Amino acid sequence: MPQKTLEVALGDRSYPILIGPGLLGQAGAHLGPHLTRPKVAIITDETLASLHLKTLEAGLEAAGISHATLALAAGEATKNWSDLGRAVEWLLSQQIERDDLVLAFGGGVIGDLAGFAAAILRRGVAFAQIPTTLLAQVDSSVGGKTGINAPHGKNLIGAFHQPRLVLADTDVLTTLPKRQFLSGYGEVVKYGLLGDEVFFDWLEMNGPALASGDEALRIEAIRRSCEMKAEIVARDETERGDRALLNLGHTFGHALEAATGYSDRLLHGEGVAIGCALAFELSQRLGHCAQEAPSRVRAHLRAMGMKTDLGDIPGDLPDADGLIALMAQDKKVKAGQIAFILARGIGESFVSRDVDMDIVRSMLRDALHSPARQRA
Repeated sequence: MPQKTLEVALGDRSYPILIGPGLLGQAGAHLGPHLTRPKVAIITDETLASLHLKTLEAGLEAAGISHATLALAAGEATKNWSDLGRAVEWLLSQQIERDDLVLAFGGGVIGDLAGFAAAILRRGVAFAQIPTTLLAQVDSSVGGKTGINAPHGKNLIGAFHQPRLVLADTDVLTTLPKRQFLSGYGEVVKYGLLGDEVFFDWLEMNGPALASGDEALRIEAIRRSCEMKAEIVARDETERGDRALLNLGHTFGHALEAATGYSDRLLHGEGVAIGCALAFELSQRLGHCAQEAPSRVRAHLRAMGMKTDLGDIPGDLPDADGLIALMAQDKKVKAGQIAFILARGIGESFVSRDVDMDIVRSMLRDALHSPARQRA
């Protein structure tokens, strides 16, 4: 299966994204040109270390690159001050210098935390993203957003710190649990919904086969997702304009993640999927799009076996005002106004800060009191 290569065009900080099978075994060859000495520090999680660390280590050793590894607990709860401090202190103990490479080897949690550790260590150490989940390969590994969570909300503490390169080995996706894979698919769908109806059409046709393991389809979905993100990041690196569109579904999704304690009650991509459905429903209630659009979004998510509504989240949730309060902690809030990513149709998203919160409140109340929610 041929590998694909894209570039995030940021002038002298541009970097490649490599997508395809076998990249872990070739890691040393790809990382070597970015090293001033043959030494790297790997930050990963315990689950991934047991599955794929040996393959990465063999790829490094084949190129004569020495390595040390820190394995943190798996899961969103690891994105905290304590584990960040542990990672930084460990990197200092390994005498990692500015021109060395920190390898963020894992899903979005590890990529965000290890990238943030690299950003603040010695005021900026180089790092590379080696994403191992679909979610990380199509989204969090690209674009330089790093950070940790706070009790007030998700990703409120962090920095923009671009990697030197991204190695997205599609072989590792074969060991992902189905729920984790579909969580990542929530971010893939987002790209079609925000700016490419043709891609969404393609996903409607190919999504089930992609989820079932068709590698060529997976590579194409990752390639197109990364291509769209790279184009937006190149235009708006620090999220002052177009890049906010990448948060379609996230204003609702992040609030739901906070409401569920960043636990396995709701994975990130599941929150994004529900958030996309809510964003399209809100758009329809505000008169921006026809009813067909939110119906089509939910139909595809259901066809993929994904969460689509608040009723799909187990356990209690805050009331509508409680959810809005959590949404008000979103990073994109300005002068107290929540930024909503809305849509005029599939593939036609836009940012709005002028949204009637009574309509948002009514929609959330309806969602919380739906029959499915009452059964949850």
